[in-house]
Amino acid sequence: MISFVTEAFFFMAAICSKVIRSFAETIFPPPRKNISGEIVFLTGAGSGLGRLMALKFAKLGATIACVDINQSANEGVVREIKSLGFNAHGFKCDCSSRQEIYRVAELVKKQVGDVTMLINNAGIVSGKKFLETEDWMIQKTMEVNTMAHFWTTKAFLPSMMVKNYGHVVTIASSAGFFGVPGLCDYCASKFGAAGFDESLNMELGALKKDGINTTVVCPYFMNTGMFEGVKTRFPHLLPILDPEWAAEKIVDAVLRNQRIVFIPKILNFFVFLKG
Repeated sequence: MISFVTEAFFFMAAICSKVIRSFAETIFPPPRKNISGEIVFLTGAGSGLGRLMALKFAKLGATIACVDINQSANEGVVREIKSLGFNAHGFKCDCSSRQEIYRVAELVKKQVGDVTMLINNAGIVSGKKFLETEDWMIQKTMEVNTMAHFWTTKAFLPSMMVKNYGHVVTIASSAGFFGVPGLCDYCASKFGAAGFDESLNMELGALKKDGINTTVVCPYFMNTGMFEGVKTRFPHLLPILDPEWAAEKIVDAVLRNQRIVFIPKILNFFVFLKG
């Protein structure tokens, strides 16, 4: 009985410590880190949020390995970054294919160098009700939105582990915490991505790899081509996000090594209510 009480006490103390630390970091956020000279591997860089993040990280002095299945759009982003005087390389990759990811990862290692920041951003959405979604589309959604995170991380984490230095960023979604009608495949894939991030973070902690950070980003619907025409039931409480504003929030959170990023912040309250 005494051992149980002791164990419960330390468990509650650990929880309280995390809550207090999280609250303190909200009020007094840690300083932004310098990523000048780092190599960033960014999937889905050819458009939308990926393009905006590629530009913002490049302007901070990082070399961006832009990865996208749309080669022409991806090369356009690379040219845009280079025209501003910053460094970028383009790689065409189908993120639904494990073999393609491993192939491109080896090219990046040889042509650019060891990746120190991995940003798993590529994503797709069917936007159909469950019984209307074709089997191949469900499988493709899981491959791009979830399984690709496993393969990219497997490709680049080993060098981070050797150096005990790096950052794995998972662009998930608020749909990774709340089910949405008509998005069964998308929600399931984002629940998987969020779970992958949480487990990876705990595993790195258990291995004492405190120099490797993880960040999971969970935005609400964004005004990009991916969710074109989507409407929100409570536009003042949960507005459709402006991609430029969201990208700035994401970059700032990553530079401060923030663990979980809900955009907008009111989503934290809804997650608490759900819990």
